[in-house]
Amino acid sequence: MSIKLNQLADNLGATQNTKRLGRGIGSGKGKTSGRGVKGQKARKSGTVRAGFEGGQNPLYRRLPMRGFNNANFTTDYCEVNVGTLQKLVDAGKLDAKLPITIESIIGIGLTKKAKDGLKILGMGDVSAKLIIAAAAASQSAIDKVQKAGGKLEILPKREYETGKKLVKKA
Repeated sequence: MSIKLNQLADNLGATQNTKRLGRGIGSGKGKTSGRGVKGQKARKSGTVRAGFEGGQNPLYRRLPMRGFNNANFTTDYCEVNVGTLQKLVDAGKLDAKLPITIESIIGIGLTKKAKDGLKILGMGDVSAKLIIAAAAASQSAIDKVQKAGGKLEILPKREYETGKKLVKKA
């Protein structure tokens, strides 16, 4: 048995006749053609996009944003210049013989919170032999403190509790 092109046909019920709209009141689809009455949705291109609420602020904009944000993982240091430390030593607020830490910086009122630790920056000059323990420092600050005869120690990253196990901060 061979197949002939003129004998090809769809299965019964596979296709339906299209609705003939606007062909008189007796057809059941005359006048408004099944679109109801006047208004935006009765027009040819009268659909509104999903979530549109007629100009009212839509639900997806009324709810707060949630999800991943890289800003949650930034490190925020208390930044202090070596020139500021020298001025504090000269004013007698800091003792050059004692180690300068984030706790001593908070103690003299230079900052209120420890944040992610102390970062020493290289602006200004230093002449006192300072012993500094900081979380981070710029290379120029390290050079200036060592040139003055002091020591700048970079502390390891702080560990913090997340859930059940202790994780080192990256």
